[in-house]
Formats: sequence, structure tokens, C-alpha cells
Amino acid sequence: MKNIIKYISEKIAEKIISYHSVTGGDISSAFLLKSEKRNYFLKVNSKPFAYRMFQAEQVGLEAIEKTNTIAVPHIYLVDSFQDKSFLLMDFVESKRPDSSDFSLFGAQLAKMHQHSQSEFGFYKDNFIGSLPQSNTFHDNWAEFYWFERILPQLQLAKEKKLLSASEIPNENRAISLFQNSFGDVKPSLLHGDLWGGNYLIASNGTPFLIDPATCFGHSMVDIAMSKLFGGFSQSFYDAYHAIIPKPDNYSQQIELYQLYYLLVHLNLFGSGYYSSVSHILKRYF
Repeated sequence: MKNIIKYISEKIAEKIISYHSVTGGDISSAFLLKSEKRNYFLKVNSKPFAYRMFQAEQVGLEAIEKTNTIAVPHIYLVDSFQDKSFLLMDFVESKRPDSSDFSLFGAQLAKMHQHSQSEFGFYKDNFIGSLPQSNTFHDNWAEFYWFERILPQLQLAKEKKLLSASEIPNENRAISLFQNSFGDVKPSLLHGDLWGGNYLIASNGTPFLIDPATCFGHSMVDIAMSKLFGGFSQSFYDAYHAIIPKPDNYSQQIELYQLYYLLVHLNLFGSGYYSSVSHILKRYF
């Protein structure tokens, strides 16, 4: 690490006074760096895809930052050195959120979701966890969700022998189901991987988004992911839905969008997620 720290110090033209490892890097190693000017958060990864992953993270955070709706850490450097890739960003001193923090978070996320464009997708492919995520543009949301989200994960699960061929839904039936369930969707800028580990509440109460898997899609995707592992505070959802109302088939949309993330977890972590995936596949397909 000393060589990387020295390299970073030269690149940012600041002396690094100290550094130590911290939690916060699920896929990468994480470090807190202290310079004479500020504290930095550093992620380091030696995987072959790491540089592309960090570049995609930078692009996603910058897209969110441009909306001026919710805070993200500023990124100072994405680079590689001695077979290791790294990302250097602001270190956010965080606290345990209270109800009012969650209300602000929900309202700001809804305002971010109001930022739109004409097509579904994103100009750059990215990652969901360590898995590649295609963002090829589509005019139709149901087709985007099938071809760029569900189908690639189903195919990977089949290759890994985590799902059988008979469990793969029929394409036309799936797209028709998505069209009927999701209806007329307006593209919203999404975080894309909004679980409890991918936001922070700063010590002053400011919500921050981190580790995005950004694209333009249905706003309910972020809400569904936020509920997958226990959900956020009710005040978050109350504030969010005061701006973007719940759809009539709220529960069905939640399950169909959680299917993507459950498939991702099945492919990343194995058969422990099979029963949850199988339940949704049997129920809807």
C-alpha cells in the first residue's frame, strides 16, 4: 500500500499524513486517508475488471451529482498502479439516521427520480456488484427490463447450473407480463442498487448516495431494492410517495423488480437465494 499512497500523494499534490483500513468495501479493500487538506476514502481492487468498475462508478456518481437533488461523494481520482486499480473520493463522516433524516432522504430520492430522458438505459454499461450490467438503450421499458436485466441473469444462472432450462420464463410471456404490470413508465435516473449499504447520512444530516449502478428506468426499481433486506424507515417511504405516488399494483411491482436483485445474489453467492428466486418465477411465470 505504501507505493500506492505515495503515487496518490504525487497525483493529487498533497501529503498523505496517515492511512488505515476501514469497513465499507464489499468488493474492494477500503482505506481512510488523511491529508493536510481533507479526509479521503480509497477503494483498491486487483481484479481485471476493477478499473472499468471504478470508471463506471465515477460516471454514475457524476450523473447523480449533476441533478443537484441529492449529495454524492466527490471523486478525485480513478487510476491504476502496480496491477491494482483504485478510486479516491471524499470521506463522508456518517451517523445513524433518525426519522427526519430518512424523510429528507426519501424526498431527495424522489426529486432525483424526476430527472428523465427519452430512452431507457444509460450511455455507459456498468456493474451490479461485480457482475457486468448492460445498459443498451430501449424505447420500451418492459423490453429493457427483460433483455438488459432479467434475461442475462437467467442465462448466467443456467450456465452455473443454479436454474434449469425449464425454469427460464418464455420471452414473450415475460415481456407481456412486465408491460401489463409496469404500464406506461417514464425513464427516471436511478441509483440502481439501493440497499442499506449504499447510502450514508452525514453527521450534519445530509443524505449521500454511494456505489451506484446507474441507468434511466422505472423509479420503482430503487424502491423495490430498498425493501429487499428489511427496508428503510417508514418516514423514507412516506416522504418519497408524497412526491411520487404508489402505483395500484405496488406489491406486484416490488416482487418483479426484486427478482432481478435476487437473481444477481443467486449468481454471486449461490443456491441460498434459489428458493426466493423460484418463488417469484413460479408465482408470475
